[in-house]
Amino acid sequence: MDPLSTLWETFFDWDSMRQALPDMLTVGLPNTLILAVSAALLGSVLGILLAIAGISRTRWLRWPARVYTDIFRGLPAAATILLIGVGLAPLGMEVWGPNPYPLGILALSLIAAAYIGEIFRAGIQSVEAAQLEGARALGFSWGEAMRLVIVPQGIRRVLPAWVNQLIALIKDSSLVYFLGLLASQRELFRIGQDYAANTGNQSALLLAGLFYLALTVPLTHAVNWIDRRLRQGRAVTVDPDNDGGLAVAGQVALPPQTAAPKREDQR
Repeated sequence: MDPLSTLWETFFDWDSMRQALPDMLTVGLPNTLILAVSAALLGSVLGILLAIAGISRTRWLRWPARVYTDIFRGLPAAATILLIGVGLAPLGMEVWGPNPYPLGILALSLIAAAYIGEIFRAGIQSVEAAQLEGARALGFSWGEAMRLVIVPQGIRRVLPAWVNQLIALIKDSSLVYFLGLLASQRELFRIGQDYAANTGNQSALLLAGLFYLALTVPLTHAVNWIDRRLRQGRAVTVDPDNDGGLAVAGQVALPPQTAAPKREDQR
């Protein structure tokens, strides 16, 4: 057969896509978003703690954070998911029953925390040392200066990189199918895989890939927009009704500065 015809029939069967579309919209898409967003939120909290511990002056905080980061960044994501999902399965059965979702979210969160921790650490360390010194000079303790001054600035600087990690989590959520999912728990990739196995046609997998693109491509452009906004800052405009007045976009224009009148003894 013609290779192009074989490719078209294998991956572009519209009838197969039409059959899989309802399950992907009602089951696969919500489950994928639940896995990715939950893991991103929990991973961000753990990542901030890892970042602060990683730059701590106390070695008992710094070294465990570095070991954790090296382990979970070095292990394949599939291996981590299997280690957590299978190794902690007896504990999970006692706590929340035969539901692999919590363990899948935990595994994805531990993986994400290692990467997000490094992202936040780089952002925190990019803040000028004078910021910390100024906060300490104003009477802030080290913890207060980090919490109120340094960490917020560092997080803002690495927000585009954090969104990139969210994109990676959306794609890594497809690995949770290793833990075994019920029909109502399947994410996009698992639904595509099931339809491909039942019909002998791979078009449902292609449809799942299109769903992933629909999620990740807008986020990619959002990252670029956020990065441009953070680099450019707020625009400053001149108010034509106020001669010489300057205004920051979204704020009221400042009145022009006028020279103070001279005193009689200065004339």
